[in-house]
Amino acid sequence: MTIFEVPLFDEDFYKLLFRFGINIFFLTIIIRFLYFKKTQNKEFLFTYYMISVIVFFICFTLKKLELDLGMALGLFAIFGIIRYRTNTVSIKEMTYLFVVIGVSVINALANKKLSYAELVLTNSIIVLTLYLTESFSNHGVLLSKKITYSNIENLKPENREELIAELEQINGIKISDVKIGSVDLNLNTATIKILYEDNE
Repeated sequence: MTIFEVPLFDEDFYKLLFRFGINIFFLTIIIRFLYFKKTQNKEFLFTYYMISVIVFFICFTLKKLELDLGMALGLFAIFGIIRYRTNTVSIKEMTYLFVVIGVSVINALANKKLSYAELVLTNSIIVLTLYLTESFSNHGVLLSKKITYSNIENLKPENREELIAELEQINGIKISDVKIGSVDLNLNTATIKILYEDNE
């Protein structure tokens, strides 16, 4: 069936759905269960998902059109977006961004020479490598996060032990050090940076 000489759908339609399913499955493991579990940073979840989805469909479309020059220019432009013009992005966030783009490109551009079993294996190896490197590289390393604290009285040096004990109870982690940032006397709040060991 065609509409204005354009087929309503062909066999590539099913390939698109299947590969997109594989892509989203492994990206969810990477983004939600590896990245977010370690960082608890929701800021990049939307970015990672949307960039990976857009990259996947761009690559699949360019491959479908078989435009070699367009493919090269398109991929160059895709990887060019890594250089954000906004706030500084940490190396870890940049690495995960590169991973989700790379996984999407692999899943979209795989041809008949690469079986679905090999495609799944490739994705699995990437996920396993991420898991292992996260587990070993962060074990015993002090992590940090900033919180807003409202008990100003505990900010006094003589109340340091009470401050740490309260923060440990609130956050459910063993705190190694506490650094006090800005204090807002009008709101009776302070920005505190807590350092803790990742023992997962």
